[in-house]
This record gives sequence, structure tokens and C-alpha cells, in this order.
Amino acid sequence: MRSLLKRLLTPFLTILWIAVSLLATTVKAEDTPLALPSAVTSSLERNQIPKDAVSISVMEIEPGRPGKHLAKNILDWHANEAMNPASTMKLLTTLAGLDVLGPQYRWRTNIYTDGVIRQGTLKGNIYLQGTGDPKLIPEELAKLMKALQGLGIQKIDGNLFFDRSAYASSVMEHNTIDGESLRAYNVPPDPLLYAFRTLSFQIGKSRTADFIDISYTPALSQLKINNQMQLVDRPCDNWKSNIRFNLDPESSTNTDQLLIAQFSGAFPSACKGVSYNVVALDANTFLTQGFTAAWELAGGSWTQLPVGKNGVVPLAARLLLQFEGINLADDVQDINKYSNNVMARQLLLTLALEKMGKPATTANGELVIQSWLKQNGMNFPGLVIENGSGLSRNEAISAGQMNQLLFTARNLPVGDIFYNSLPIAGTDGTMRNRLMTQLRKFLHLKKKPEARIKTGSLADVRAISGYVLSKSGKLYAVTSFINHPNAWRGLEAHDQLLAWLLEDGPEPKHAR
Repeated sequence: MRSLLKRLLTPFLTILWIAVSLLATTVKAEDTPLALPSAVTSSLERNQIPKDAVSISVMEIEPGRPGKHLAKNILDWHANEAMNPASTMKLLTTLAGLDVLGPQYRWRTNIYTDGVIRQGTLKGNIYLQGTGDPKLIPEELAKLMKALQGLGIQKIDGNLFFDRSAYASSVMEHNTIDGESLRAYNVPPDPLLYAFRTLSFQIGKSRTADFIDISYTPALSQLKINNQMQLVDRPCDNWKSNIRFNLDPESSTNTDQLLIAQFSGAFPSACKGVSYNVVALDANTFLTQGFTAAWELAGGSWTQLPVGKNGVVPLAARLLLQFEGINLADDVQDINKYSNNVMARQLLLTLALEKMGKPATTANGELVIQSWLKQNGMNFPGLVIENGSGLSRNEAISAGQMNQLLFTARNLPVGDIFYNSLPIAGTDGTMRNRLMTQLRKFLHLKKKPEARIKTGSLADVRAISGYVLSKSGKLYAVTSFINHPNAWRGLEAHDQLLAWLLEDGPEPKHAR
């Protein structure tokens, strides 16, 4: 009986062994993920960053017809562990935004009135109703003013009311993760966000004399500068630490609403010109004075300076005009190249507003993105979206998931717009000064390799994610996260990883 069973099983076991052998031979050496490149490992050790605090995913994206690209894993190091991605989280927000809303999507700012226009004067209040335009900047506000004048208005006799009902009040609270409430990167979302609610002072030595020039943008109707700084013979390093700034609206007189921006301290003569950015005014004061100044710069006038207040548009008010901002494709350029936090947060809220109605919440924005991920065949366990910008201690995603996102982008109609929005190493954005030495080696090549990489940084996080086009023309998706107190030392390791890919990495036969 035992010999009979052996005779029956032997052919089956032989066939099974052959099948397993054939299956094993179909897995190419190139498909077996490599170990960490030695230069990356050495850098991590030198900078006292444990390898288990690092997550890396590299895949090669093979060309095909649009929507038919293929991918194979090249390097997989803790790639399935959810980690804090810092600002690389903006890649998820911007790609979903582009695909869901479309690159030509434009935000709308509606202008209503409860009054009438008589002999060039608008007698009545103006209501601004926002939908979260993230780039309502002075140049755009100037266009809005021209449009108002096109309605036959030269003078306004009324006040300003701001309708922010598009957002839930909770998302507009000014909470920070580092306590730096005056820093521009911490500006909270606002359906009527004007000029990022940031005063940008340009400070430099006068060209004609030994004194300090200070100017600012955007124009505000009642802001004056009190310059008490002294010019000193010092290098420009650490110039900001010697400047003292004060702007207290409450100390202004009630009659003219004058604001005094006072600068004191020392300014180095070696500085050719710097920008001092500060969030020093509440949203209503900033928008009221910005709107007032923009109207006056356009040639308009007021019966008396307006007072700006919160207020929902009355049912009886009529629409004067609907102003459309720049398109989403251009906004995404700013979000990714310059890592603009509040613009990314407002894009997430716009997804919620457009797909689930107002008031927009972050939770609804996350639901829209999760739905979009599933529609595109991406299941991201462990994904945590807190605000969509990466300015968070709680947001999480794995390097493998981020690379899956990068690969999916190449198969979407908006893939090229997304690709072109990423900072280019040695050229622009947050990568402008990165990989300069490595890229010089390729100057002789007719088709130059490039790295288009979104960066991210928090106190204990350094992150990179994007694409590398190698010297041989291969396209790689690469993501790496470092979550460790020494993460600030990880820039070198990340540059070594990118340099390795620019050179095409080791041949598969050298994998360890």
C-alpha cells in the first residue's frame, strides 16, 4: 500500500517542484529589491541616525501608453511602515485635488450689496463671500477692483462685511504645533484669505545713503512704519535675531485706526536686502485695510473709511460680481514648489466644499480623498490626514504608499501637470540649492538627468518624495522618510539616495 501511494504521489510532487522552479525563474533579479546603497548607510551612521528610523521606497516606472505605465520595485526599506511625512503629504492633497476638481478649477469670491449705485456712488454695504481662494493676492484684488469700477462705481458709502460661512469655524482656529503664531507658515485657513494674511517687509541698505529702507506688501490703508534701526558693520548671517518688531493694533487711536509697525535694533550693512514676514493682524483688520487700500490704489474713494465685520450675506442682497481667481494648476505649482501650508489646507477644504457642501471640514476633505484613493485602486491602511499640508505631528503615510501615489499619477490625465509642479533640484523651489555638485557632472549630456522632489521637514522629520530621471533616461519614483531627533542631519543621506538614482544605482547583480 505504501509503495502504491509513493508511485501515485511521485509524479504529482515532480510536477509541483517543476512548477515552483518555473515560478521562481519568472522573478527577475531586477524585481528583487536591493539593500540600502552604501553611501546612504554610511551617511546615516555618520550622522547617528538609526536605520530603523528610516523608510525608503524606490520603484522604476517603465514607459508605456498614457494610462499604461508599469512599475517594478528597486529598493524597499521599511517601506510599509506608516511614518510622519511632513510636507510631502502635500503630494496626496494636490494630486487628488487636480484629479477631482480638474486643473482649470477656479475659486470664486462673490461681491454682494444691500444698496444701490447712484451717480457713481454705491450707497450701501459691501458683502464679500469667499470660497477659499488660496491665492487672493494684491494683483488679483486689483483686478477685482477694476471689475467693480466697471459697474460704474467710483465711490463707496458703506461698510464691509465678510461672509466666511463656507468653512466650519473649527478649521479657522489659529492652532499651531510649535507655538509660533506670528510665523507665515502657521496661518490658518480662511474662506477670505488675503495675501496669506502675511505682512512682508523688505529691508535693505539704501543705495544713495547709509540708512535703512523699509517697505512692505500688501498695501494697507492705515499702516505706517517707524524705523528706528541702526546700520552696523556686520556680516548678514543671523540678521533676524538682531531685529525687534512691534505692531499692536490696540495701541492705535480709535479715530483714525492708524497702525504703527515699529522696527528697532541693528541691521547688518552686508545684507543686500531681506524679507521679514510676520502675521501680526487679525483676519478682519488685515482684509479691511487691504481692501480699502486696493480700492484707493485703483482710483476709487470712500465717503468714510469702512469698518470690516463678520456677517452672512442677507437674503435681500444682490450679487454685484463673481470674481474668479487663478486656476488650480497654477495654485498647485505654488503649493508643491514652495511648500505653502495654508494653500494646501484650503485645497483639502475645497474638496470637502465642492463634493460635500458647506461648511467645509477637514474630516469631509479626508472622506473625499479616501474615496478618490479607492476609485483609483489604492488602499492605504495607516493613512492619517489631519490637515493635508503635513504641518502636523499626527499625519502618517508609508513610503510605499507614497510611491504608489507617484506611480498612479503617471497614469492619470493630470500626471504631467502634477510632475511639473514639483521642485527641480538645482533650479527652483525648495530644491533650488540641492544636488548642485552632483548635477554638474551631467552638464555634457545632451539630455540632462533631473530630480523633481517634494521636500518636508519638521523638528524631528526629514522627507523627500518625487521623481528622478536618471542619466540613462530611466524614471524612478522615490520616497524616503526619517523620523528621529537627529532627522535634521538626514539631508546628506537623502541627497546620496537621489545621487545614486541619477547615476542609475548599482546593477542588479551587485545587490546584496
